[in-house]
Amino acid sequence: MARAATTTDAFNAVAEPRRREILDALAQQERGVGELAELLRVAQPVVSKHLKVLREVGLVEVRDDGRRRLYRTDARPLQEIHAWVGRYERLWEERFELIDELLDTLDDPPGTRPDQPPDPRGDRS
Repeated sequence: MARAATTTDAFNAVAEPRRREILDALAQQERGVGELAELLRVAQPVVSKHLKVLREVGLVEVRDDGRRRLYRTDARPLQEIHAWVGRYERLWEERFELIDELLDTLDDPPGTRPDQPPDPRGDRS
């Protein structure tokens, strides 16, 4: 099966760790390409390449500020990712609740819960 192009949707675009770093940096404030390159310690052409992908899927907007081009995050395309991940949140919550219940039973002395048999050794207090 052929791999989907990185410019088809936000899922593919954020699959690349460097692009996630760029989004994190832009979520804090607008930045130019040079500032991003310095912050992330990568070459400016690398940042420009990733910004192009992020722009094409709508995750980044650009505006001219004199001779500079400033980039900022547009989080709207992330809503689809958030909705998808949200489906799994219930699953994890249920699993954590089961773990909590198990841990609670480990803390109870034998015979103190209705579903536990009494301690066969008797009460040794």
